[in-house]
Amino acid sequence: MEIGRVPAALALIPDGNRRWARGHGLSIFNGYSKGVTKFLEFGEWCKEYGINNITIWALSSDNLSRPKEEVNALFSIYKKVAKDRKIIDMLHRNQTRISVISDKRILPSDLASSLHRLETETSIYKERVINLLMGYGGREDILHAAKKAAASVAAGKRVRFEEVFQRSLLSNSIPNLDLVIRTSGEMRLSGFMPWQSGYSELYFSNKLWPDFTRSDLEAALLDYSSRERRFGK
Repeated sequence: MEIGRVPAALALIPDGNRRWARGHGLSIFNGYSKGVTKFLEFGEWCKEYGINNITIWALSSDNLSRPKEEVNALFSIYKKVAKDRKIIDMLHRNQTRISVISDKRILPSDLASSLHRLETETSIYKERVINLLMGYGGREDILHAAKKAAASVAAGKRVRFEEVFQRSLLSNSIPNLDLVIRTSGEMRLSGFMPWQSGYSELYFSNKLWPDFTRSDLEAALLDYSSRERRFGK
């Protein structure tokens, strides 16, 4: 079947790395490493379909409450990826900008610095972007925006509240999402981008994230293409 329409803005909740590792008798570190490798493949697949705005929930705020050794393993993997010259060269080859959505104060300083350098090095690219949500939580995003918007009003500024609220989101650079894909059979958003996902189409895959394939993405896109989007009308 031909894919008639692809999402302009696609988001991914890549769930199931730990279950995949346990099922293969591997360490959680191996599971997360496999998951990050799959991120890179996923980005390439999306490029082939002409999807130029991709958002990946790389690390949730809830993840930060997991055992310290597990969180540190994730930090270590992301720091290594951010410095990997092969990956950086691939981003340049594909003219892809990396945008990190995070309150970077909650990240280790060396990881925050590595991610900032990656953002800076790829900032020249405008058409194609991969947004990485790092230590992100939807409720925290909403509270952050509400506090900033309320402060503007309290200061006596004449503002359009919804506009200033949207500008105050940590995720303000991410447009409304057309399609959200979640893997591992979990059928919920878990607080994922509540502002941008209000009218998103949702697709849930039973595959654990490291097992997700190009064919699985194609199935999601075919399903999306077949839907009639009404936006509440």
